[in-house]
Amino acid sequence: MTGLGIAVLVVVLFLLIVLSAAIKVVKEYERGVVFRLGRLVGTRGPGLILLIPFIERMEKVDLRTVTMDVPAQEVITRDNVTVRVNAVAYFRVVDPNAAVVNVADYIRATSQIAQTTLRSILGQSVLDELLAERDKINQELQRIIDEQTEPWGVKVSVVEVKDVELPQTMQRAMARQAEAEREKRAKIIHAEGEYQASRQLAEAAEVIYQNPIAIQLRYLQTLTEIGAERNTTVVFPLPIDMLGAFISRFGPDGRRAGPSPAPEGAPAAPQPEPTAPEEPAPVADDEPQLASTRRVSEPEPTE
Repeated sequence: MTGLGIAVLVVVLFLLIVLSAAIKVVKEYERGVVFRLGRLVGTRGPGLILLIPFIERMEKVDLRTVTMDVPAQEVITRDNVTVRVNAVAYFRVVDPNAAVVNVADYIRATSQIAQTTLRSILGQSVLDELLAERDKINQELQRIIDEQTEPWGVKVSVVEVKDVELPQTMQRAMARQAEAEREKRAKIIHAEGEYQASRQLAEAAEVIYQNPIAIQLRYLQTLTEIGAERNTTVVFPLPIDMLGAFISRFGPDGRRAGPSPAPEGAPAAPQPEPTAPEEPAPVADDEPQLASTRRVSEPEPTE
């Protein structure tokens, strides 16, 4: 190879290097941050970008939403319960210049601030709030992390607490609490049912009191229901009013009740007049009369 060929080859290689440094292609979801001799020029793209070789330099920034898993953190809640919590954060770059100039690695920086904020916010909440008010905690995490990453040109859109790991002892205690709460609700519902049933029975008793014939209709209906079933034992209901006459005639011990005492101030009942005793019938003369004789033994004289 001659010297001319070597020179041409060197020129071609130099032109390729210059073109590779001067011509850049930026995709639709990217932006190029251009520096000229170390000074920030601005953002360019998307499309074909022409740079001054060896004078301008460009760094690409992805504008798509980044999904970042926040590692599990040991958190002590306000009521002194230790839990392990992990979360997920969604963020994207809205200012490529600030994302390149103001922070060395905006992804790592956002991850670290998310971890510290997660421990801080959950440490200020009690366990019941952490389990029941998840949306409120998520909004608070998103607001605080977004405020801290705003100078970096990063917009945090969503922060979600994924999982809360409780100790086994706490899980058993919560299971007992939930069981007791369910039993409480069951007893309250049962008591309310009994109360409503008693109200209905009171109203039914009032209707029956106003219409005494209704108890007879109810009695016949009960007999019809008993006769429709195939029972070996038949319970025959007996109205209590049928026993009223027996209860008033006989006492509680089954003996005939005497006349009730007259109330105070009432006139006394007339007493029957006493009758004279009957005289014995006369005895006829021809009938033998028995007389009791008594033999007296006289003592014998002694010499």
